[in-house]
Amino acid sequence: MTDTTVNWRIHRRLPVAYPVIFGGAPFVGEGIVSNLSLSGCSVTCERTVLTGSYVKLSVLLPDPTSSLFIELGKIRWVHKNTFGVEFIRLPAITRHRLDRVVSEQFPLDMNLPLASV
Repeated sequence: MTDTTVNWRIHRRLPVAYPVIFGGAPFVGEGIVSNLSLSGCSVTCERTVLTGSYVKLSVLLPDPTSSLFIELGKIRWVHKNTFGVEFIRLPAITRHRLDRVVSEQFPLDMNLPLASV
């Protein structure tokens, strides 16, 4: 039997190191977004979070104009001190900024492999 890893990701992951503030029903935390895509991100932090929890995030971009505000995200996985968030609801301005940030890093080269993080 061969060991084959299938990557089900739809969007490319952009490796980054952006500060983030996040909060859910009973908690608030800070961390670092370690990768970013049009549909989600990974966050590294010291805070314990639970898979299935809903969070709001404010990602601080290098561009000083404002942060990316994610109105609603769902924690899809947790591994040690890193968790993955699927973006569920974003304001239109956030969607446009996110599109711009990702497209600046990934010009239309569709032959690049997807990151498996």
